[in-house]
Amino acid sequence: MKTRLHQPTPAALRRLAAALRRGELAAIPTETVYGLAANALDARACRKIFTAKRRPANDPLIVHVPTLTAAEQLAEFNAVARILARKFWPGPLTLVLPKKRRVPGIVTSGQTTVALRSPAHPLARRLLRLARVPLAAPSANPFGYVSPTTAEHVLAGLGGRIPHVLDGGPCPVGVESTIVDATDPHRLVILRPGVVSSRDLRAALARAGRRATVGSRPREQVLAPGLLDQHYSPHTPFSLVARLPRFPPKNTGLIRWKRPARGGARAGEFWLSTRGTAAEAARRLYAVLRAADAGGFGLIVCEKAPGRAGALGEAINDRLKRAAGKRARR
Repeated sequence: MKTRLHQPTPAALRRLAAALRRGELAAIPTETVYGLAANALDARACRKIFTAKRRPANDPLIVHVPTLTAAEQLAEFNAVARILARKFWPGPLTLVLPKKRRVPGIVTSGQTTVALRSPAHPLARRLLRLARVPLAAPSANPFGYVSPTTAEHVLAGLGGRIPHVLDGGPCPVGVESTIVDATDPHRLVILRPGVVSSRDLRAALARAGRRATVGSRPREQVLAPGLLDQHYSPHTPFSLVARLPRFPPKNTGLIRWKRPARGGARAGEFWLSTRGTAAEAARRLYAVLRAADAGGFGLIVCEKAPGRAGALGEAINDRLKRAAGKRARR
């Protein structure tokens, strides 16, 4: 299969929208990472996502919608979920809620809940409006590998396996959305950390005159993508540490949180941020992991985000911890 790279022209967007309605796949940019999109109401189209990514069938998909009204056609919303959607949509928050019958079982891995979000990226939103269907869109990469934040990343992983890639430039956030199980309006559970923090959730509810506990203990059942212990992993064996070793083993790539002082960098060193800011580290995270993975090292050792990095630092450490859960071979 030949993969076509599309520039974001009005004509190209119309072609891609028509292709999605026909049941084809298209990798599209969002503010978090690039997603591999298919018509979420077409079970056959969604099955192509699992085939292209080599994704296990027990890992459900996130469904992208343009508005809360569109989301309410797919899931049963409670009052708390509506408050959160109105506050954080469009944006990097995914809500897990009881699904309606029109959502195919393959999207939810046979479960009774569905994960929904309204993306903020203007190209994703334009495609949703033009396609006039909700889009199931997990990250556009081979299953378990480092997520893509540029069209080039998508082509490197899925080129020849999908028909379309829309080039929207680098993703501005760089890490996946916060996922919240909102099935119980009195007890929210953060299944995957992201930009939207537990403090943000509580503040939004408080302003609306609502209260709910916000926990972070994942449930045993996989309710949404990105919750497996081994995920986001480079091919090179990967280790996550609080502080980098002063004298690392030979042929080891080092990833620092912050760029060393001028003249302090050594061969085989990478960094997530020039000044140590969480926003820059998140934007660069997956590109740096890919660069280190291509360095021919026997081992990659990465420094954790510091506590002062806040919600984004927690999200970055979550992805790095899952990356370190895998010891893959080339």
